[in-house]
Amino acid sequence: MANLISVERASLALGTAQVLDEISLGVLGGDRIGVVGRNGGGKTTLLRVLAGLRPVDSGRVTRVGGATIGVLAQEDVLDPSHSVRQAVLGDLAEHVWAGDARIRDVLTGLLGGLDASAVGGLEATVGPLSGGERRRLALARLLVADPTVLFLDEPTNHLDVEGVAWLAEHLVRHRGRQDNALFAITHDRWFLDAVATQTWEVVDGKVNAFEGGYAAYVLARAERERMAAATAERRDNLLRKELAWLRRGAPARTSKPKFRIEAANTLIADEPPPRDDVELLRFATTRLGKDVVDLHDASVVLGDRLLLDRVTWHLAPGERVGIVGVNGAGKSTLLRAIAGQVPLTSGKRKQGVTVRLAYLTQEVRELERYAEWRVIEAIEDVRKYVQLGRKEVSASQLAQRLGFTGGRQQTRVSDLSGGERRRLQLTRLLMDEPNLLLLDEPTNDLDIETLTSLEDVLDGWAGTLLVVSHDRYLLERVCDRQVALLGDGKVRDLPGGVEQYLELRHAAPAGGWPATGVAAESRALTTAPAGPSASGDEAATASPAQLREARKEMARIEKQLTRLSEREDRLHTAMVEAAADHTKVLELNAQLREIVDEREALELDWLAAAEVAG
Repeated sequence: MANLISVERASLALGTAQVLDEISLGVLGGDRIGVVGRNGGGKTTLLRVLAGLRPVDSGRVTRVGGATIGVLAQEDVLDPSHSVRQAVLGDLAEHVWAGDARIRDVLTGLLGGLDASAVGGLEATVGPLSGGERRRLALARLLVADPTVLFLDEPTNHLDVEGVAWLAEHLVRHRGRQDNALFAITHDRWFLDAVATQTWEVVDGKVNAFEGGYAAYVLARAERERMAAATAERRDNLLRKELAWLRRGAPARTSKPKFRIEAANTLIADEPPPRDDVELLRFATTRLGKDVVDLHDASVVLGDRLLLDRVTWHLAPGERVGIVGVNGAGKSTLLRAIAGQVPLTSGKRKQGVTVRLAYLTQEVRELERYAEWRVIEAIEDVRKYVQLGRKEVSASQLAQRLGFTGGRQQTRVSDLSGGERRRLQLTRLLMDEPNLLLLDEPTNDLDIETLTSLEDVLDGWAGTLLVVSHDRYLLERVCDRQVALLGDGKVRDLPGGVEQYLELRHAAPAGGWPATGVAAESRALTTAPAGPSASGDEAATASPAQLREARKEMARIEKQLTRLSEREDRLHTAMVEAAADHTKVLELNAQLREIVDEREALELDWLAAAEVAG
C-alpha cells in the first residue's frame, strides 16, 4: 500500500493551545479513516495540516507526487452565480458524465433531493438554494471529481437518514481502492461504523489510532483505559510509600539517600494532567400525569404546502419516540404542533394539566436573548442552586462540571463555540425539570463525548421523549419506537425501525405515497395489546393495524425482558458480594423474586401478542 501522506514529528500551536504535539502518522492507500474528538480538540486543524492548507510550526508533512486532494469544509465555498450543473460537473461534457455509472450514482444519491420543479434541476442557480442543498452540492462536486485523498469535515451534516446511508454505501464501494484514501471527521457513530477501517482520536495534542469503526474504537479505548488505570494504581501505591518515607522525621530527612528523593520526584512528574471532563447531569423530573399531549385530526398548512394531514396522535406517559423523514416532510412542524407553537389549520390539541414541556430547537433560539450575558449568568437565570441527588450545587459548580472552567464561566454566550452553546442550551432546559422533552436534531454541533453523556442522561429520563434526528445510533439507543414522515402529511409507525424506513423510501411509488387513513394508523399505535385470550382464529382475521400493534408489543416486551435479565445478573453479582450480610441478601432475594414474577407476566403477554401476529 502506497504511503499517500506522511507526517513526522509535527507540532502546531494556536495561541496558547498546543493543538498538535509532535505527532507522527501516515495515510495509506485504501485507508478509510474516521476522526473523533472533542469540539475544539484539533480535528479540523489536523485535516487542514494533512491537506496542505495549514503549515506546521515544526516537523514535516509530505505527500506522494501526483496525488490530488479534495476537501469538504464546513463553510460554504460555492459560487452563488453558478448553476447546479457548473457547480457539480464543471466542464464535463454531458456524454462523459451521463456515461459514467459512478457520477450518475452521485447525482441520483445527492441531488435527487433537489426539487427540479422548484429550482430548475441542473440549471438552477446556486445562490437561492438553502444551506443544506448547497452543502449537498459541495459534497457531490467532490465525489464527482474523485480526488486521490478525500477529506470530509462533518459530511453527514444536512443529510437525512437516507442520505447518510447512501453516502456510506458509496464511500465503501469507491474508497476502498489501493490508489485512494478517505479522511472523515464526523460525530455520526453509525456512519463511522459503516465506513471507517480506522478510527483516529484527537486528544490533548496527540492522535491515537484504533483499528475498525466506532464500536471497535470504544472497545479498544476501554481496554486502554483499563490498563492505564491499573498502571496508575501501581504508581499511586509507590508514590504513597515514597512520600511517607520522605516525611519520616525532620532529623532523618537530611540524611536520605539522593536516589530515593529522585525516585519520588519521578513518580510525581509521571502524574498526567487532569482532563477537562464534561458531565451532563440528570436533573429531577416533574411528575407526569396520565394525560400528556393529544392531537386529534390535526392539519397544518404553510403557504401552499400541506405538512400535516389530519394526524391523530395520543402521546403516552413515558413514551420514547424517534421521528425520521425526508427533509421538508414536516418533522419540525410536527414537534411545534405538539408543543403548541404552530397554529393548527384544523383539528384540536389537548395538553395534560401536569405537563411541563421543554423544546430544543435546531436554531438555538433560546440563547439569542442571552447573547451578551456571561455563561454563569445564563445558568443562574434558571436557578442559582439545583439539587443533584442529596447535594445542593451552585450554578458555578454546575458550570464547572459542564466544562466551563475558571474564566470560561465569564465568557459571553455569543463567543461560545457551537458545541458549547448546545451544551448550555441543554443544561438550561433540563434544569427547569420538564417531563415532556422535544429534541429537534440534538446531535448538531455535539462531539461524541458529549453525545454519550446526553444519551446516558436520556437513558434514565422518566418523562415523555420525542426526538427528531438523522443520527441512527442515537435513535436506536434512546427511543423505544420510531415513526416516519414521508412528505405526504401522514405519520407512519415503523415496527422495523430505521431499516424499515429506508425500505419504504426505496419502495416509494413514482407518483408519491397513497393517502392512507392517518387517524386509523395513529389509533393503531395506541390500541391496547391483545390479551391472553387471543386465539389463532383471531390472528387469522386480524386487521393490518392489529398485526402491526401486536408486532410492536412483542418488540417492546422483548426489550423489557432484556432489561430484566440484565437487572437479574446484577442482583446475582450483588448477592455474591454481600454473602456475609444476611439482611442484605434477604433484600436482594426479595428483589429477585419480583423480577421473576414480572418476567412471567411479560412472557404471557408476549405469547398473547405472538398469537395475534401469527
